[in-house]
Amino acid sequence: MRTLPTIITIVALSSLVGCNGTSQKPGASGKEKTLLTVDFQEGQALQYKFASSREIEVEWEPGAGQSKSGKRPGDKFSESMEMVMTYTPVKADPYGLTSVKGTCDSVKVTRSKGTVGRGGTKDAVEYLPGKSFTLTVGPTGKIEDYSELEKLIHEIGNYAFREQSNRGKIKDPDMTSDFITTQWFLWDSISTIEDPQKGVEVGQSWKSKLPIPAPMPVMLRRGRDVTYTLAEIQQGAKGQLAVIKSSYAPAESVPESWPIPYSGSFQMAGTFGFLRGYKIMNLQGEGEELFNLDSGRVERRSQHYQTQLEALLPMPLSVNPRVTIKQNLTMELLKGPSSN
Repeated sequence: MRTLPTIITIVALSSLVGCNGTSQKPGASGKEKTLLTVDFQEGQALQYKFASSREIEVEWEPGAGQSKSGKRPGDKFSESMEMVMTYTPVKADPYGLTSVKGTCDSVKVTRSKGTVGRGGTKDAVEYLPGKSFTLTVGPTGKIEDYSELEKLIHEIGNYAFREQSNRGKIKDPDMTSDFITTQWFLWDSISTIEDPQKGVEVGQSWKSKLPIPAPMPVMLRRGRDVTYTLAEIQQGAKGQLAVIKSSYAPAESVPESWPIPYSGSFQMAGTFGFLRGYKIMNLQGEGEELFNLDSGRVERRSQHYQTQLEALLPMPLSVNPRVTIKQNLTMELLKGPSSN
């Protein structure tokens, strides 16, 4: 049953959206305002490639300078995930709610030696290929029903644990937080516009929050404050493109509704289970998204930022290790139906 605000929004959108899902009208400043809506064609699949990679450096004695060998005392790690997903609208309503089935086609995880768990163990997300979930999405890209995705996140999270032992539950490194970041926030830049039926003019900004995928489970309750800005409208080979820039800063809090893939108490294997008490000292970066106004879909997205954390050692010492994470996230359309 739709609420009155939902019905009003749908009616407002239907009066502005043309057959291609876009519209422009003058705003109070005299600039044209562009309506950004997500458009689905029933049965017409879209395939995307997602990539998440990070370089991690742990300084055990910050400020200690270089050793005799010329190297700073610390460790460096890297991990990356490449994933291909297909989204098929199974029941489309341009002015109401659409059911979209997401299916994982492939996943590949690569890690440097220092971040691997048990030898030969698959990453939890490498159990995703062939698994599906259905999202219920509105025309502004707001996801109204995450239940199947949340169920899958918990299922995948279970694969990160070793079998029970006398040491209790032990979690190996996994990239489930990266899967969450790419799938839970698919149309975040569009769905967080405050008054979507009014449209957005070039130069206009709006706010949101995004996760910080990281190897430490505690970071699932940390986040980025995001500022989106419609930078320009440019003509692309397959239609008009809205260029949406983004910038990031540490968030003081995140919504309780964000999913947590693990439950109960456990110990994490490796360096990031040894350290604790992570505190964000700094986070900054930027991103860009190309959103096709004619087809109502994301063509390409990239996010790049650096996070600096201070950590504690298990035993009280006068030195607090510092962790620097350089993160890259991308989303790229591989194939889909032609623009109208």
